[in-house]
Amino acid sequence: MHVAGRIEDYALIGDMQTAALVCRDGTVDWLCLPRFDSPAVFAGLLGTEEHGFWRMGPVNGPGGRPAPADRRRYRGDSLVLESEWDTPRGTVRVIDFMPPRDGAPQLIRIVEGVSGRVPMRSELRMRFNYGRIVPWVHKVDDRTVAVAGPDSVWLDTEAETYGKDLTTFSDFTVSPGERIAFTISWEPSHKEPPAVADPEGSLEATEEFWREWVEHCTYHGPYRDAVVRSLITLKALTYAPTGGIVAAPTTSLPECIGGVRNWDYRFTWLRDAAITLSSLLRTGYREEARAWREWLLRAVAGDPENLQIMYGIAGERELGENDLNWLPGYENSRPVRVGNGAAGQLQLDVYGEVTEALHLAHMTGLARNDYASLLQLKLIQWVEKHWDEPDEGIWEVRGPRRHFVHSKVMTWVAVDRTVKLIEAGDVDGPLERWKDLRETIHRDVCEKGYDKERNTFTQSYGSQELDASLLLIPQMGFLPPDDKRVIGTIEAIQRELGTEDGFVMRYPTAGEGVGVDGLEGDEGAFLACSFWLADDLAMIGRVDEARALFERLLSLRNDLGLLAEEWDPKLKRQVGNFPQAFSHVPLIDTALRLTASGAYGG
Repeated sequence: MHVAGRIEDYALIGDMQTAALVCRDGTVDWLCLPRFDSPAVFAGLLGTEEHGFWRMGPVNGPGGRPAPADRRRYRGDSLVLESEWDTPRGTVRVIDFMPPRDGAPQLIRIVEGVSGRVPMRSELRMRFNYGRIVPWVHKVDDRTVAVAGPDSVWLDTEAETYGKDLTTFSDFTVSPGERIAFTISWEPSHKEPPAVADPEGSLEATEEFWREWVEHCTYHGPYRDAVVRSLITLKALTYAPTGGIVAAPTTSLPECIGGVRNWDYRFTWLRDAAITLSSLLRTGYREEARAWREWLLRAVAGDPENLQIMYGIAGERELGENDLNWLPGYENSRPVRVGNGAAGQLQLDVYGEVTEALHLAHMTGLARNDYASLLQLKLIQWVEKHWDEPDEGIWEVRGPRRHFVHSKVMTWVAVDRTVKLIEAGDVDGPLERWKDLRETIHRDVCEKGYDKERNTFTQSYGSQELDASLLLIPQMGFLPPDDKRVIGTIEAIQRELGTEDGFVMRYPTAGEGVGVDGLEGDEGAFLACSFWLADDLAMIGRVDEARALFERLLSLRNDLGLLAEEWDPKLKRQVGNFPQAFSHVPLIDTALRLTASGAYGG
């Protein structure tokens, strides 16, 4: 029985419309077709073999199953994965990729003999609707097709196949230089079959696509490998037809193994997408910025007063949350959720992140869009009326609304960036009134969100708790890095939210009880917050400490350079949805800051 690997055991492949996760043993345990947010065809990641998988590897493990690959890597700066096994009979390589889409979505697996003669097995178990539906599998000419309801998945290969136990098998042997390809393609079941794949031509085109894309990267510092891998990952999380960016390609990978903090991240959070956009802009990727701005304008449309914190990847507003009760969950972490009920929350900080992204796009020379400027003005008009209300905050707490300090700071950012736009003569607006508003918000935060006795800002007005989002105060320009209140806050967060390894928790959690976020249990160290701390340390001149923390964070990446949302300091493993844009973005930002400050070794 195949058991899902550790989260860090997985590799990402994708076509910028959906993505698959491939385990070290050659098993694809997660794939949604045809979009990131579609029901999974392989849901073994959140269940068992019964919920769908595609295993490819040498027949040399227990019970004939493949052992973990001896080596794996991405081919250069690409999203083409190579896994290699050394067996008693020889060495074999499996090349996995999803070509950027020009028609039906495809997952291609090419088996290549390296030395000796290696017996191989492909074991394909397709289960539609997150493992719930067993499709009708049959032959059409030389092709195998699985059909259920609106979906059909077609398998093309020159190898002989056979069915057994509601699974499609292929047993074959490869010799040195021999290559045998397998492709699955999705098509609506009422349409004509998809074209037969050209695996070798698609491999060449996929490598060329990534090679050309990476050439646009303007960062050439000492952390280039880590930065480029993070950029490729962010590009892979972008839904090409619309420019929307998913937070992660998975749902319900737990923030605490066995716990209830399991969420669906296959949507576009305005916050995550805005910070992703800023990282792409700072490393030379303006086309992605333009596409995201167009997505934003379509999603918000004529209704900025009802701005949602997140949307579907094409701008959908209804993201109702449901439990998939037939799935046992990753390592028995339940519930397994699809959809996200947080879509209806009020999170004031989003207005700041969106405005900051639009401002940065403007400052970096992205072609002017009059509606984008109009949208920014409308957002500030809304902020002017509502900035002093309580909200759910950046962490989407499911407890009562509060006056979160980070939320107020980000409303200040929204007003500040708009004031600068007006002062530059790029838009017209009530300059003096909004300058007064900017000052009012600033004064309110400093009076009500700051604990004079402890010399630190707090999570919310009147609270004692700390919150790692306060680390963004100097990065957003709310106060200068050398302000004693900033330094005090950084040191308090290190002291009270830091782990033994120097990483940072988002805020105190309740353990056995119910905490400020309305949830039971604990969670891991939040990787984005730990990168923010490294950033802040560099800003206040503690660059050696910043570099040491940054390089410890880099060491948490898996062997392919990928990060989940969090790090469990007790279990010493990655937790949360994977790979996570909100982890890779601050990795890029901190690398840029450390490079600019010369804070690196060698």
